Amino acid sequence: MDSVIQSAKTYCNSLVVYQRRKTLPVQVGNVVIGGENPIVVQSMTTVDTMDTQGSVEQVLRMVAAGCELVRITAPSLKEAENLRNIKSELQKRGCHVPLVADIHFTPNAAELAAQIVEKVRINPGNYADKKKFENITYTDETYQAELDRIRERFTPLVELCKKHGTAMRIGTNHGSLSDRIMSRYGDTALGMVESALEFLRICEDMDYDQIVLSMKSSNAQVMVEAYRLLVQKLEEEGLKPYPLHLGVTEAGEAEDGRIKSAVGIGTLLEDGLGDTVRVSLTEEPEFEAPVAQKLVDRYKNRTPHALIPAIEKIPIDPFLYQKRKSREVLNFGGDNVPRVIADLSELPKIGIKDLKAIGHYYLPEPDKWTMNDHGADYLYSGTKPVDFMLPNGLRELIDFPIWQGLSNQNNKYPVYTVQQLEEASDCDEALNFLRLSVDDNYSNDIFDLLEVDNLVVLLETENAHAMPALRRFFFTLTERGIQTPVVVVRNYKITDEETFLIHASTDVGGLLVDGFGDGVMLEVQNDMPREKLLEDIKLKNATAFGILQAGRTRMTKTEYISCPSCGRTLFDLQETTAKIRKRTDHLKGVKIGIMGCIVNGPGEMADADYGYVGSGKGKITLYKGQEVMKRGVPSEQAVDELIEIIREDGKWMDPTQVEA
Repeated sequence: MDSVIQSAKTYCNSLVVYQRRKTLPVQVGNVVIGGENPIVVQSMTTVDTMDTQGSVEQVLRMVAAGCELVRITAPSLKEAENLRNIKSELQKRGCHVPLVADIHFTPNAAELAAQIVEKVRINPGNYADKKKFENITYTDETYQAELDRIRERFTPLVELCKKHGTAMRIGTNHGSLSDRIMSRYGDTALGMVESALEFLRICEDMDYDQIVLSMKSSNAQVMVEAYRLLVQKLEEEGLKPYPLHLGVTEAGEAEDGRIKSAVGIGTLLEDGLGDTVRVSLTEEPEFEAPVAQKLVDRYKNRTPHALIPAIEKIPIDPFLYQKRKSREVLNFGGDNVPRVIADLSELPKIGIKDLKAIGHYYLPEPDKWTMNDHGADYLYSGTKPVDFMLPNGLRELIDFPIWQGLSNQNNKYPVYTVQQLEEASDCDEALNFLRLSVDDNYSNDIFDLLEVDNLVVLLETENAHAMPALRRFFFTLTERGIQTPVVVVRNYKITDEETFLIHASTDVGGLLVDGFGDGVMLEVQNDMPREKLLEDIKLKNATAFGILQAGRTRMTKTEYISCPSCGRTLFDLQETTAKIRKRTDHLKGVKIGIMGCIVNGPGEMADADYGYVGSGKGKITLYKGQEVMKRGVPSEQAVDELIEIIREDGKWMDPTQVEA
């Protein structure tokens, strides 16, 4: 692997011991972000800012749901002025939650809002720039002239914030980088970081430090890289350790939104980064705070945890994704997508109908098997092998003592313990599995054992600090140049489905973000009725596929990059997303951006294949990539027109032609 060796202290205090990064405290009304204070949960209203009573009622619901900070859009002076009325009415109702004005394109609105609310969020990509998607060539002199222009435009806001004790978030969005940044740094994590630092340096020059920073993207991989690089750059330049606002933009809805948010936010929380969290879901905003709180709560009792061996150097580049190089063993490793192994080992007996829970359906009348988006690649039966012919493409893992006694071992592969593999006289020629726990103190001989050409490791841990413990083992493999494929195995007892999604997505997704993992197996829990057991199997199988998709390592279904709605939204975002999903959710691997307004338009859905963007009341602009295909389409016709664009691009499939 061509890796960049980095110091273990480059972007966090420790990669093996949970420690929150020490940051500068930032006062936002009666809330303090950073320092020794708990991580703050926040969200954003979706009601029109000019609807004072509607905004107040929604804020009250959000606060009741656990929201400690509320952001409200202020797209123009009139909305900024109405923040005064909203704040006043909230205080009359006994609610003193700090308010944050969300600003895009309108510095005069930011300057007014800074005199009314406790915090102002600006986007450095559009505060002093208009995006025209132009590539501009700069000399050092002409670029400096642009920075001088930004300083002149930005200075009045900083002065007002200092005068009124108003905090600020400098919030970079991956999809709304200015043409100037794109021209010099490209569509990169470095470009995101520099976009914020240009404004931050002005603040430091003016002795203003009540600032929170964010690096948001709808791509969790990019988001993680940008936050890590931001921390490294702050330290490198000798800038203050400003607190971080974590979030994945346009995460979507339901399970997909929660999984994608946890992959991005959870990965950073694992390493002690993050002082305030917002989960962006295409749902009512009061549903966001409880999800964010579950992400945060996992770290309240993280210490002490089982000791993880120290790390001297990081054997990967943490700021640039590169998949760990692994040898190909059957269809694991190499250039293969990560595989999903479904755990059916707790079923007393595996029947044909049970495979429906892992995406494989038997149709008696035509006597054939069919498969959906969540069709597992392998099933683990443990000590109770399947006694019928499996569908094509589905293979079976069986514990070695049982496997060696089978008369027919076709598409059935042994799972060994270390001792069994060391003593075994027979193995499968193509594929064998070795269960390893990173918690065991193996001798160096274990790494010699891994150098077998037909071996795949099933890697697990019981450490509460699970993701770093597993990552530490991957680091060792990388340092030693061992290319054995590794499947990540995790076992969760589900008492709350949402909490399970968050924990699994953090543990497995965090590894995927760093390029680790050739497969996933989420073990099922026992001691439950068969019906509940099958529900558990189905949930964990679907979650494994969802995590792989969120980590951008295996695309098995349509991805919707949909914003969480706000007062700028020009149509019913939840209803429209549901309508588009109903018509297009069979288009595997296609990414569709659904944005409520032009602020969250072509830039925010930067890597979407197609886009549906509100451009006026009842009017929609449709995109292919970042190219406008149709403007001003009436909303009642827009979904049909979107499908026609997909059809003309050769990506459309008739739903009746897609197998169930």
